[in-house]
Amino acid sequence: MNLTQKTKQLFLLFIFFTLAVTLWNSFILYPIKLFVVLLHELSHGLVVVLLGGKIESIQINSQMGGHIAYLMPSSSISKLLVASAGYLGSMFWGGLLLTLALKTNWDRYISLLIGIITLLLSFFVIKSGEIFGIFFCFSFSLLMILSYRYLSNFFHDLILKFIGLTSCLYVIIDIKSDLIDRTGIGSDADTISKIIWIPSIAIGAFWFLIAIFFLYKIFKWNFIYEKVKKN
Repeated sequence: MNLTQKTKQLFLLFIFFTLAVTLWNSFILYPIKLFVVLLHELSHGLVVVLLGGKIESIQINSQMGGHIAYLMPSSSISKLLVASAGYLGSMFWGGLLLTLALKTNWDRYISLLIGIITLLLSFFVIKSGEIFGIFFCFSFSLLMILSYRYLSNFFHDLILKFIGLTSCLYVIIDIKSDLIDRTGIGSDADTISKIIWIPSIAIGAFWFLIAIFFLYKIFKWNFIYEKVKKN
């Protein structure tokens, strides 16, 4: 990526950042925030499966809250790993989407994959009985699949960059809101606090710093290394 390309991409991301901050509490970002909640629960679920457990159901509600029910042999280590996966995992997925949108020409296929994965996850959301979450999963998956069919790669490039960047921002803000500004609300940090006997606010602060560092590394990777896609 030459200097002109870097400038264009950085300027585009700055515009997206400005839009995200300006429209943060608007309905426009509401579906993306719900998608990040789904990524959060997916991250928990993947660790559960890797540890030999089974996902029972995933719940997504209209207040942008999520919950995963699972079966797994109980141990302090497994609880620690599952609880740690949520925020950091969703940060990883957001960063991955942003990186793929910047470095590859696979945008339409990534959108299709997102739609298919969301549709598959709706199986677990249906089991929760949460009507809102079921409606969101089917609507979001349909939107992504139809966009693959009818919209250009340019659109997918823009939307994936916006979703990826907004996902990273949402995780950072959510970590601050749920784990630092408020404690004792049954968050992942509270779960870890009971296991390792460290105050949940300290755990939240630690995750917050990791998330900021991870976002910095994402930008460093994408704008210093040379292997990027040509528009």
